[in-house]
Amino acid sequence: MNDMIAIYALVALLSVPLGIYIAHALGAQPNRLDTLFGVIEKPIYRLAGVNSQHAMTWQVYALAILKLHMGLILLAWLVFMCQGLLPINPDGIPGMAWDTALHTAVSFATNTNQQHYSGQAQLSHLSQTFAIVTLQFLTPATGLAVLVAIARTLLVAKPAKVLNGVGNYYHDLTRTLVRVMLPLAAVVALLLTWQGVPASYQAAHQVEMLDPQVEEVQSIPLGPVASMVAIKQLGTNGGGWYGPNSSVPLENPTPLANVIETASLTIIPVALLIAIALISGRRRLMMGIGAVMIAFSLISTSVVVYSERMPNAALAELSQPGANLEGKELRFGTDLSALWGSWTTQTSNGSVNAMHDSFNPMGGMMLLMDMFVNVTFGGVGVGLIGFFLYLMLAAFVGSLMVGRAPELFGKPLETREMRWISLAILAQPLVILGLSALTVAMPNAAANSNPGFHGLSQVLYEFTSAFANNGSGFEGLGDDTPWWNIACVVALLIGRFLPMLVPLAVAGWLAAKRTAPAGRGTLPMDSPAFMGLTAGVIVIVNLLGFLPALVLGPIAESVVQGF
Repeated sequence: MNDMIAIYALVALLSVPLGIYIAHALGAQPNRLDTLFGVIEKPIYRLAGVNSQHAMTWQVYALAILKLHMGLILLAWLVFMCQGLLPINPDGIPGMAWDTALHTAVSFATNTNQQHYSGQAQLSHLSQTFAIVTLQFLTPATGLAVLVAIARTLLVAKPAKVLNGVGNYYHDLTRTLVRVMLPLAAVVALLLTWQGVPASYQAAHQVEMLDPQVEEVQSIPLGPVASMVAIKQLGTNGGGWYGPNSSVPLENPTPLANVIETASLTIIPVALLIAIALISGRRRLMMGIGAVMIAFSLISTSVVVYSERMPNAALAELSQPGANLEGKELRFGTDLSALWGSWTTQTSNGSVNAMHDSFNPMGGMMLLMDMFVNVTFGGVGVGLIGFFLYLMLAAFVGSLMVGRAPELFGKPLETREMRWISLAILAQPLVILGLSALTVAMPNAAANSNPGFHGLSQVLYEFTSAFANNGSGFEGLGDDTPWWNIACVVALLIGRFLPMLVPLAVAGWLAAKRTAPAGRGTLPMDSPAFMGLTAGVIVIVNLLGFLPALVLGPIAESVVQGF
């Protein structure tokens, strides 16, 4: 418990100065950072041949995002399939199958990092550093760039005139990479290297075993692991160098390393609440959003910690005392494993220091709920973007409840906006439940290790993780098959781009409308009552969409096991 309190305190302590720094780094007001980082950014603009000062409409901004990401997916796909012919492959790892390579490329290009492979065994050093780590930097930077574009377009007060530009994607992306992601990742990578995480391009070490009767030589894969783990945690990526992720000592060797990696899960999403408050000037609104997020987080984390302190359900009849330690590192115990599991699903990170498949049913259900909601901090940038979607829906409902025409920050919410907002919100249950139903209808396709209630939970978790851009899994699935790879690619692409680009489009549409003056009936969006309404909308929408599936999965499993 003391370790958990220390981690909470560390995040609270660091998020304030980091949020202030991000506001200065990405805000519109000129400052000293422009001079400091301009020597790096200006050559990048010239090399890319882009005019960083050219304002884009939301359509051009969105098209630039899609073009860059489709190009990166194609390039990474080719690298993964051809890695056996490429250099920087000291262990001689062959190329991936086309479907595994496609899933891996799309997974990392959507900030999901869902892994249907074991990194140290199936990817070369070139693939890990050139393809994987590059995408791990670019994807959170894109999420943060879009968030800043929405904030400057939708939240910042402007004169009542027609405005079409939302910013310049390449300018926002470059500043986010150079000023935020790279410096933070460098600091965390140095700290992890100090704690013993490998940072080398050497081939795997061959080590003689103490007991040669078991195995004479063990191969220990190495690589520039520290740099990958740093951005894996900070960028809400989640994909690890090694198959067991941060439960393996090579990625997470010491108690201090575990504290650093756990705090890194939430530090940027929490800091963004402060940064957007400063950039937009809407401090009370962001305080309200932060209060809702913190309340959701504390409730979820408390349930998971409590659940994992209970005995393992499978051993209950044996009167097995103590907490549920199955699938957990004894050096971390249940509390730190539950805290990580809760935060990694709240932030769409997906990295693990324990196996989620071994959590007790109620703990596993809360991990699913975190991903259904997906706005409890959420991923870098996209968490707040997702919250804005629910904010728009709550504004629509709240305006109708008080007898006003629906509006958002004085701009009318009309049929076009609500049609797309509804589509972005309803796509999640439609895609997740639809693909889950297709999978369980084809027993050979599911390939799960549990035919009962937990088997359904495994399938549901896999598609939820893909759509929520999380990447963690109930690892009892034989998921490296053409069906799982292609089906998850569909969920990955829809789950990444639809919830991110719809709010950008709505912001662009609303910016072109005149702002109505506030009156006595205007819905105060920064009030506790409206934040309570928004929280209620989030809970009701997700319960309506997923409660039947939860009843058939983890809730039924819990009832049968007596927990």
